[in-house]
Amino acid sequence: MGRRRRFTKVAVLMGGFSTEREISLQSGQAVARGLAEAGYDVAAVDLRDRDPRFPAGVEAVFIALHGAFGEDGGIQELLARRGMPYTGSGPEASRAAMDKRLSKRLFAARGVPTPEYELLRDGQTPALPLPVVVKPVAQGSSIGVHIVREPAQLAAALRDALAYGPEALVERYVAGRELTVGVVGDEALPVVEIVAPDGWYGFDAKYTRGASRYLVPAPMDAADCARAQRIGLQTFRALGCRGLARIDCRYADDGGIYVLELNSIPGFTETSLLPKAAAQAGIGFAELCARIMETASL
Repeated sequence: MGRRRRFTKVAVLMGGFSTEREISLQSGQAVARGLAEAGYDVAAVDLRDRDPRFPAGVEAVFIALHGAFGEDGGIQELLARRGMPYTGSGPEASRAAMDKRLSKRLFAARGVPTPEYELLRDGQTPALPLPVVVKPVAQGSSIGVHIVREPAQLAAALRDALAYGPEALVERYVAGRELTVGVVGDEALPVVEIVAPDGWYGFDAKYTRGASRYLVPAPMDAADCARAQRIGLQTFRALGCRGLARIDCRYADDGGIYVLELNSIPGFTETSLLPKAAAQAGIGFAELCARIMETASL
């Protein structure tokens, strides 16, 4: 693309063995095509165990893994030990973003606005009044997440969330609009509003083409858009992230903006939000992949 790059031969690491394997494969294949279009010599590597093997000459890795061993710091530690530069956050920030207990503690310590929450084990009941959102502590793609509006829904929601670990996170439901703020490098991208079926941006709404509408830029007052971007960057820095991330928020009916979570390796599928925001900022998909690739470090 005419721009001098730090790397020539790169690998895109995708697949993995988490519950998000299929989404990761879609993301990784799209990234590999984008990087090839941007002029890189690209090797697509489907990770099937904890020992990734790369072709000779690979200089850096674009991590397109979602879920366990991709976003929890595991692959980052391994690549750092090998001296292989990689995209995205380091091990500590990755763990903090993946584990909602750690995220919430850091949000509180660093002034990031976020809904009230509690952690429950099997047999416990929430003190927070309904409606609440029940979610696993460390899953992505809305897997195991439920909005509980009626007492009769609570037991099944907790049972599902607890299937993924010994604790479930129960969070105050924030009535309002769904926003997301992408960060690339140290720049907040235009705010995206998500309009999902029945107001619920669950797994099917995320990955079914045409199920949700994405308003880019979000139809908000300019000052509120700027505030959302500032909060996105504040969240990015609070967790110690680098390279890229996507921050999911609720824009409350009372005007408050509350951070739900940070995705340290956001999706790159055809319905994914970071590429949509980048396009609004004038950054095409291939160039977006290249910009992220060039942030790779140890």
